[in-house]
Amino acid sequence: MKFEVEQATEILLRTPKTLSTMFEGLSPAWSAGYEDLNNWSVYDVIGHLIHGEETDWMPRAEIILAQGESLEFDEFDRTAMFGETDKATFAEQLDKFATLRRANVEKLLSWRLTEGQLALKGIHPEFGEVTLEQLISTWVVHDLGHIRQIVTWMASKYETNVGPWKAYLSILKK
Repeated sequence: MKFEVEQATEILLRTPKTLSTMFEGLSPAWSAGYEDLNNWSVYDVIGHLIHGEETDWMPRAEIILAQGESLEFDEFDRTAMFGETDKATFAEQLDKFATLRRANVEKLLSWRLTEGQLALKGIHPEFGEVTLEQLISTWVVHDLGHIRQIVTWMASKYETNVGPWKAYLSILKK
């Protein structure tokens, strides 16, 4: 599939709606969890997505587009959400994520990026040179990966309850 910013933003705009729809009206047991660096709850994932909206995707895109003296990105703290002291409710987290995402996508679309701009490079602290197209593509796949992570985490809550059917439930296979 040829990369198109408009197609990428179709997914980016739907992620908050998808998550809101998934959890609207569900009991907190489906979204709540405990802070565990290796087994993120839905609440943790939303916190991670918010942190990315604030400090990762668009700031890095702006560095690439600026093509200033330093093209190197700041480190991204993947677990920053665990250090948050002001714990919002799950609904507040979803609202904040939706608001930040909408603003970021609007800004991204307002740039009307050309193929030349999408080929511009920045320096990732781990990977080295990366293009703006790769960054935006990764943003989309990152969302999809976390949606998968969320449904896998949710399914695991009934892992011991499904009995012998577990053999046929690929979502429970590790």
